[in-house]
Amino acid sequence: MNDTPGWAAPGSAPSDGQNGQEPPASGPSQPADQPGQTGTPPSGPGPKWSKEQPPPAQWPAPGGPQGAPPQAPPPPPPGPGWGGQPPTGPGGYGGPGGYGPGPGGYGPGPGQYGGPGGYGGGYGPGPGGHPGWGGGWGGPPPAAKPGVIPLRPLGVGEILDGAVSTMRTYWRTVLGISLTVAVVTQIAVILLQGLVLDNSTTADTLNDPDATVDELTRALGDTVIGSGAVLLITLLGTIVATALLTTVTSRAVLGKSVTTAEAWSDARPQLLKLLGLTLLLPLIASAAVAVGILPGILLGLAGGGDGAVALAALGGLAGGLVALWLMIRFSLASPALMLEKQGILKSLTRSTKLVRGSWWRVFGIQLLATIIANIVASIIVIPFAVLASAVSGNGMSSFLDAGAGDLGWTFLVVSGIGSVIGAMLTFPITAGVTVLLYIDQRIRREALDLDLARAAGVQGYGTGVPGPTPGS
Repeated sequence: MNDTPGWAAPGSAPSDGQNGQEPPASGPSQPADQPGQTGTPPSGPGPKWSKEQPPPAQWPAPGGPQGAPPQAPPPPPPGPGWGGQPPTGPGGYGGPGGYGPGPGGYGPGPGQYGGPGGYGGGYGPGPGGHPGWGGGWGGPPPAAKPGVIPLRPLGVGEILDGAVSTMRTYWRTVLGISLTVAVVTQIAVILLQGLVLDNSTTADTLNDPDATVDELTRALGDTVIGSGAVLLITLLGTIVATALLTTVTSRAVLGKSVTTAEAWSDARPQLLKLLGLTLLLPLIASAAVAVGILPGILLGLAGGGDGAVALAALGGLAGGLVALWLMIRFSLASPALMLEKQGILKSLTRSTKLVRGSWWRVFGIQLLATIIANIVASIIVIPFAVLASAVSGNGMSSFLDAGAGDLGWTFLVVSGIGSVIGAMLTFPITAGVTVLLYIDQRIRREALDLDLARAAGVQGYGTGVPGPTPGS
């Protein structure tokens, strides 16, 4: 084959000798003061060159003497991005006549491949030069980011940042939903505690050492019923907030805003299913713990004594671990139900499929989000609770023990304000992290980023990217 003239170093043999012919027009240009040579080149590694040759550093650059045919540039050497620096020295890769910067070399210099008329310092284009290769390998192009997250597998920090960015970018909708749900929920809780639940009677009975078994049983029952009612109201508020914020976060990924009315219209058909799912998950966890405790209870009924207590404790611990394992496996069921419009059982199956193989990662992210949300809530709620204890006149007893007596309306209202502010900030964090974690798992397993890019109107995204993301 014929090498492109000008890419071989001076003195090297051409690839194919031309026997008895003039070198082609594209061949190496000869000095202006020497005529063309004819004849048969001798056998050997190279042609016969005259002993009087110009020094290596004085060879003309491409497009040199007038009338000489232009020469194609030699291949650029690897730049700094491909490896270490080349050696330097006279005749070497970095000295005169070599491949580095300097006269006659491939580096920057007048008329050379790194200076004016050359290839630009590095491999970028120089003034009037040939387009270069770029400054070394810079890695893959950045992923498209039409919304709050880039459309690729996410890191932990990107998931948390996406939840916060959703709240910051669409704060009117997000905080409006959170504030409305928190206010309605807290008003219901305050009215229940102030008008229905008699904390003073229950507290006196539980603290009375002379109370009968029936009185203690009745007081414990009232406490459980009151706590259950408060928990149910809070749970309903959490369900509504989660449903609405799921819609907002899913649109924020595409860079699209949504109003509260649109979020409610989209989430309303799934609210009853979400309620059923939210009630089912604690029942599953309780059943797992009950199964673990059951052998110890049966042994205790048979007169097992201390052995029954130990067996029940171990069984309860094992059941708790199983319950935790199940809760993490089902933790993505809520966004699957809301965004895929699935039923309860189908959403549980989808969550199990998405979490499979990533249990520890999902658990760690969920735990981190829960810790952050609780810290934020505590920073806000605790000062309001202390303030409520101070202005209500009950001192620190009402702060340390909420059931120590009649809390009073002042304490309930002031502490309720703190709870509203805390919930307004924690709802978006917990809901946003769950939704983004669901989207991240689908990107890793199902290449959901391609569908999201098309939905966001990103042109040409994912060309030549078949199937799911590798490494999922």
